[in-house]
Amino acid sequence: MELIEKILSEENLQKAIRKVKKNKGAPGVDKMTVQEVEEWFNQYKEDLISKILNKQYKPMPVKRVYIPKPNGKQRPLGIPTVVDRVIQQAMLQVLNEIYEPVFSEHSYGFRPNRSAHMAMEEVLSYLNDGYEWIVDLDIEKFFDTVNHDKLISILRERVNDSKTLHLIRAYLQVGILDKGLVSSSTIGTPQGGPISVILSNIYLDKFDKELESRNLRFARYADDCIIFVKSEMSANRVMKSVTSWLERKLFLKVSATKTKVVRPTKGQFLGFTFYKNSDEWKCCPTKDRKKRLYSNIQKWMERKHAVSRPLSVT
Repeated sequence: MELIEKILSEENLQKAIRKVKKNKGAPGVDKMTVQEVEEWFNQYKEDLISKILNKQYKPMPVKRVYIPKPNGKQRPLGIPTVVDRVIQQAMLQVLNEIYEPVFSEHSYGFRPNRSAHMAMEEVLSYLNDGYEWIVDLDIEKFFDTVNHDKLISILRERVNDSKTLHLIRAYLQVGILDKGLVSSSTIGTPQGGPISVILSNIYLDKFDKELESRNLRFARYADDCIIFVKSEMSANRVMKSVTSWLERKLFLKVSATKTKVVRPTKGQFLGFTFYKNSDEWKCCPTKDRKKRLYSNIQKWMERKHAVSRPLSVT
C-alpha cells in the first residue's frame, strides 16, 4: 500500500473526521461547519480521493484571523476549510506513525504524550546538574519563513511517495484570504491547520539532531529552543555556531537582539523563569504571565460572568 492510500483509507479518514468534529473550530472560507463535514464526505469522498490520487486536488484558501499575543502584538492564523482540516488530520495521523519514533527526546511541542511541563522538568535537571549558562535562541517569524523546497527535501528522506509530497506542497502553497483579498504563499507553513505543527517539528528535527551530535543539553518546544552549558565562554561560542548553522542549513533568521546568553535568573522559557532555593534550581511563572492570569481571574470573578458561567467549564 502506498502512503497516500493509507492516508485516504476509510479507517484513517473516519478517524480524522471524528477528530476534526471533536476539535470543533470555526468554518473556513466556504462557511461549512464541522457538523456538516461527515455528510459531505459521504457524498463527495470518491471524487475527492480521485482528484488527490491524480494530483488534481487544489485546497481552498485559508481564512486569515489574528489572535492577541502576550506582548500585545497579534499572531496570524490561517483557518482551513473543514474538508481540508480532515485531509490534513488524515495526513497528520500517518506522518505521526513515521516520525514519532525518530523525533528527538528533547522536543516537546505538539507531540503525543509530551507537554510543556515535561520540557520544564528537563530544563530544571540541566540546571541542577551544573549547566547554569543559558543560550536563549529566538527564531524570527519561524512559521512564516520555512523554506518549502528545503522542507520537501527533508520529507523526501522518509516519505518516498510523490502523491503525498504533492499534496503537502499544495497545502504549503495554498492562498490566504485576508480582508477580502487572496495572496499566494511561497514560504512558511500557515499556523492553524493540523499539519502545520508536525511539519514544523520535521523541519526543526534537523536542528535537534545537530545539537545532539554536538552533545549539547537543550530543550525545544516548537520554535522555542533553549541550550544549557557550563561556562559563559562556551555559551557565546555555541550561540555563534548554532546561529550560523540555522541560517546556512535551514535558511532561518535568528534574531540578533533577542537571542542572548544569560544566567538562569535572567532567562525564561515557556512562560517560566528560574530561581535557586537553597541548593536547588526551581521555576516560577514570569511576571507578565502572573499579571495575565490575575487579569483573567478578575474578569471571571465579576458577578455577571460568575453567575452565568457553567461549572463544567470552570
